[in-house]
Amino acid sequence: MTDLNTTLVIGATGTTGSRVTAGLVAEGGRVKAASRTAGPVEGAQPVRFDWHEPETWDEAVAGAGHVYLVPPIGSTDPAAAMLPFLRRAREAGVRRAVLLGSSAIPSGGPAVGQVHQALPGLFEEWAVLRPSWFMQNFVGHTPHARSIRAHGAIWSASGEGRVGFVDAQDIAAVAVRVLTDGQAPNRDLILTGPQTLSYAEVAATITDVTGRPVVHRHLTFEQLRDRWAAEIPLEFATMLADMDRRIAAGAEDRVSDTVERFTGRRAGGFRAFVEREVV
Repeated sequence: MTDLNTTLVIGATGTTGSRVTAGLVAEGGRVKAASRTAGPVEGAQPVRFDWHEPETWDEAVAGAGHVYLVPPIGSTDPAAAMLPFLRRAREAGVRRAVLLGSSAIPSGGPAVGQVHQALPGLFEEWAVLRPSWFMQNFVGHTPHARSIRAHGAIWSASGEGRVGFVDAQDIAAVAVRVLTDGQAPNRDLILTGPQTLSYAEVAATITDVTGRPVVHRHLTFEQLRDRWAAEIPLEFATMLADMDRRIAAGAEDRVSDTVERFTGRRAGGFRAFVEREVV
């Protein structure tokens, strides 16, 4: 039986999913925390889930009224797995679906844009969160974080283009509201931080806060594509490098008030993020 107070969080151990899970649990919600390992998650019911193993889907959606969707990582065609799952989720009684998309990919665009386009036809209650680039891209084991530690440099093909980098904590806070509020937005939502920054300004902020020199090194589209392709499939590397090229053309030079409208507080800035996460 479907429980509208139960949310299935796919990618519950990931960057946004872990924060969404924690936020829902803190509000007293029931959470099915889905991941490929089904490891323990405080306050939630762990459940094994893999986009590419349909036999894991039924147990995951059973009883859930809402679902938070993180697409399969590294896939240039997430719709191939996600759309069959979403049809099954709807048949199982899921009423509201909230998709983690990208500010760079509109409805009908490539990759997750195909899932975005299909969502309104599958669910009466839905939302697509379209965050800008994550501040978390500069910490942990991400490519930028590794290059900062190893070379004191951030490599991109974005030139002087500016990005409204957003904290994953803010993305998750909006997701919790969208999943639990009485009425779903039934639209897509652009999420950014409070300001736009070039990668050179990001490097300067990290330098200023940490005292460790970091610079921005500009690459051509081809150089960045080949750099990514050493770690990920060429098709996905090409898509990521093309996103940098669009940043250079100004595609991400914007800010939104979405975080404040949904949470009642201003989105966190990049300097505060570096002071919290890096120092």
